[in-house]
Amino acid sequence: MLPGFDGLRFNHWQPRLRDDRVLVLTLDRKDSAVNAMSQDVLLELDALIERITIDPPRAVVITSAKAAGFIAGADLKEFQQFDVQGTVGDAIARGQTIYQKLASLRVPTVAAIHGHCLGGGTELALACRYRVAADNARIGLPEVQLGILPGWGGTARLPQLIGAPAAMDMILTGRNLSAKAARANGLVDKVVELPLLEDAAAALALKGTVRPFKQRATAWATNTWLARKLLAPQMAKQVARKAKKAHYPAPYAAIAAWEKTGGAGIGTRLAAERRAVVKLASGPVARNLMRIYFLSERLKGLGGKESGIGHVHVVGAGVMGGDIAAFAALKGFNVTLQDREQRFIDGALARAQTLFEKKVRDPAKRPEVAARLQGDLNGDGVARADLVIEAIIENAQAKRELYAVLEPKMKADALLTTNTSSIPLTELRDHIARPAQFAGLHYFNPVAQMPLVEIIHHDGMAAETERRLAAFCKALGKFPVPVAGTPGFLVNRVLFPYMLEAANAYAEGIAGPLIDKAAVNFGMPMGPIELLDTVGLDVAAGVGHELAPFLGLQIPAALATVDPARRGKKDGQGIYTWANGKAVKPPLAKEAAMPSDLEDRLILPLLNESVACLHEGVVADADLLDAGVIFGTGFAPFTGGPIQYIRSVGADVLVARLKALQGRYGDRFAPRPGWDNPTLRS
Repeated sequence: MLPGFDGLRFNHWQPRLRDDRVLVLTLDRKDSAVNAMSQDVLLELDALIERITIDPPRAVVITSAKAAGFIAGADLKEFQQFDVQGTVGDAIARGQTIYQKLASLRVPTVAAIHGHCLGGGTELALACRYRVAADNARIGLPEVQLGILPGWGGTARLPQLIGAPAAMDMILTGRNLSAKAARANGLVDKVVELPLLEDAAAALALKGTVRPFKQRATAWATNTWLARKLLAPQMAKQVARKAKKAHYPAPYAAIAAWEKTGGAGIGTRLAAERRAVVKLASGPVARNLMRIYFLSERLKGLGGKESGIGHVHVVGAGVMGGDIAAFAALKGFNVTLQDREQRFIDGALARAQTLFEKKVRDPAKRPEVAARLQGDLNGDGVARADLVIEAIIENAQAKRELYAVLEPKMKADALLTTNTSSIPLTELRDHIARPAQFAGLHYFNPVAQMPLVEIIHHDGMAAETERRLAAFCKALGKFPVPVAGTPGFLVNRVLFPYMLEAANAYAEGIAGPLIDKAAVNFGMPMGPIELLDTVGLDVAAGVGHELAPFLGLQIPAALATVDPARRGKKDGQGIYTWANGKAVKPPLAKEAAMPSDLEDRLILPLLNESVACLHEGVVADADLLDAGVIFGTGFAPFTGGPIQYIRSVGADVLVARLKALQGRYGDRFAPRPGWDNPTLRS
């Protein structure tokens, strides 16, 4: 046992004294693949700090035994329990106190960071005197994405270390930094290769370093009273461009806490931070965003690790097929891309190069990524593929004819999937020899940005097929949601009545920008008119022709026929004109007023169809429905999803509003079956 540690037993920390009398504290949280700062971990750290205070070594290095990284943050399941118990304030105060003890140690302390270092892990590093990072480190404070703000000293310490503008950018966006970027802004004192991490940290602890004058001057100048009064309104204005205070209060609370106490002592700054976290944590936004986080973790765990897929063959080099192929190559799969003419393949390969240039930062690595994607006019890759993805036109007969050609060439254990956006799988499987290995794999546009993939099943599909596809989605960094193979599946079925009602409102003469504004005011990331142009009026019309009869809805004339030269964003002209990838919306007339029921007209059809999908078992449960609609449509995350929103407002209240719209506009607003489901009231 080390001197001073006699009689102490640790479940999570491993103290080790080096020959140079630098004490290395290695965190290896018991029974966990990653390190998270639970209360047990914190209390053990407290005991270690007490012993270090009594018998100090020459220096202390804090590191991690986990291959994944340093510390992923606080234990969020534990945090949820504290919220239920009403003890969030106690937990925050405990963490702040222990971290402040670490910061007050008389011996030099160094955080030796590798891999992910997030939230409470970053705050632990900030409580150390110095920080050394391996070149694979990613450092961040993502708490605003959970509806709260850093509570263990992040807002209290980071602005004083690197200056308020750089610090608040990290805090307000939740973005993480590479080791190189963290070194550039002064958060990290040194970057080294991973094998050298501990020795470099120990050497820095013993030698010390003086931070550059510019960094120290910036840190002082940007935290003065005058700087805070000037910078805080600018920060709030920047946040307001992306998020309303009513929807996402956390960034505004972070700005307010810094503005009021940024020039005060550490105790005052920590107290302001603690009060802000406690207030935010008890609000609906934080609870909903925390719920969404756990839903995303559930989706990640659906397929396990191994998919058995190494080679992917995509048929159809249009926008969707080409982008599906390019994204799979980007994520490490070997991909062959087939179409009936070489010119379509060439166009897709050119788009892929643009994606690789954007996503692969190191130019030297781009040729290797590009080499994984090969044009394949003759379809030779079918015989080698573990997964075949069909992404041709939305025509059931054309798809069936293609499968008849593809399936005999495929390996015995290969999976055949379709990217259809609306056609029921029962219409596609009739002539398939191995229906157990056939499924839908429905991506969303743009493929590189949208996080969801629907795995569409049918009654003849094997459970192993679903598992392998879920594992494949996980390898892509996508969230898989299993859904029934009914028309429109989940996302398009829920989204269609919303977009259709927007088209109805537009046909009535309500200005497109006004319709978009109503949706954005609710919390949607993009208005429905702009969304119609973005997905393509031709695509929307195709989905509409499939879904409208199924849902008993009528398509307005504006969508019934589409000018092939004016399909939306991809042509530069649709409902709006498009320039440089952005919609050029006509200015609203001064007298243009938003109808009082416009928001209800847009949102209630979406909620109505969500209830119907839950009632019919399109997804297994309400949580999966909320996850699918949020990740597939961008439905206002702060609400927790359609079902959670219904619970918060009240099912009876919303049914009454639907009936009022039904009386005003017709039976398309009639409440769908399922509003009496007890799940909506839990």
